[in-house]
Amino acid sequence: MSEPGTLYIVPTPIGNLSDITERALTVFKEVDAIAAEDTRHTRKLLEHYGVQVPVFAFHDHNEKAKAEQLIERVINGESIALVSDAGTPLISDPGYALVSLCRKQNVKVTSLPGACALTVALSGAGLPTDSFQFEGFLPSKPAQRRAKLESLVNTPRTLVFYESPHRILHTLEAMADIFEDERQVVLARELTKQFETYLTGSAGELITRLNEDPNQQRGEMVLLVEPFQAPKDTSGPGEDAKRTLQILLEELPLKKAAALSAKLHGERKNELYQWALSQKNND
Repeated sequence: MSEPGTLYIVPTPIGNLSDITERALTVFKEVDAIAAEDTRHTRKLLEHYGVQVPVFAFHDHNEKAKAEQLIERVINGESIALVSDAGTPLISDPGYALVSLCRKQNVKVTSLPGACALTVALSGAGLPTDSFQFEGFLPSKPAQRRAKLESLVNTPRTLVFYESPHRILHTLEAMADIFEDERQVVLARELTKQFETYLTGSAGELITRLNEDPNQQRGEMVLLVEPFQAPKDTSGPGEDAKRTLQILLEELPLKKAAALSAKLHGERKNELYQWALSQKNND
């Protein structure tokens, strides 16, 4: 039974409507109102389960303005459920500012367990799950996206991203360049839905598969990248590769020079790149 004066954080199905929990439905039926990222989307879910509760909009564009009003309602004894379009609220969805304010003002917050694309993808991808790093959506601008990926290239944990269909190929192309083709990438899409798929391979291999089958470019997506593993040979790049890189740097940018030197000498591009950076810092 829902308690008065409580904000409930309620996960909703990410595709399969059967994934709603009994507790979530109970809360929906007993709260005074539901704050939804998209009221039309949420009303369809509620209608499916015969729930008749007032629904109002609470999304990225009005979160700060609505947060104080919502908290005031809860302080006055109402119980309100917060939902996103799908999955667990606050996970790359609105709600952080609201929950943070609630905690500061000693407003009771109860978070329910439930569906989340992040955990579904992790558990089914076949990559290490003992340590992972969730990065949400990458920046939409190419230069910022590349900079973010470059900052993560040596992360010793499974990397998890959300991605949209219209950017998936651009992101995989950046990953193919930055992570090289030695790192395994998993594209998990349409999770829990009829056309759920897990595509596994290097970023370059996934680009080929998506171009061959454009249907694989549709739907909700989670991208996972295997952890960085330091090479067993701790000696670093060979002397011949280093000399070639130094010569190429007189004419080419570092990334291109490192890639070409690595190709010529059978070395790892990232090792040469990092070595050149260390030399620059030492100078």
